[in-house]
Amino acid sequence: MKDRKLNYRFHNPNSEAETADYILKIFIEANAGKVEAAIQEAAATLPAASEESDCCQGRSA
Repeated sequence: MKDRKLNYRFHNPNSEAETADYILKIFIEANAGKVEAAIQEAAATLPAASEESDCCQGRSA
C-alpha cells in the first residue's frame, strides 16, 4: 500500500502581525520557566557587587 501524504490547510482571519504577536506571546509564556532559571543561575555565578561601588549609585560629578 502506498503511503499517503497528509496535507493540512488552516484558515487564519488575522493579519500576519497579529498572528506573529500571538505566537510570540505563546513562546514567551512557554519558556518563562527556562528564562527564570537561567537568570537565577547567572546571578548565582556572578561575584557579589561591592556596596561601595560608584557604578550605579547615581552620584553626580
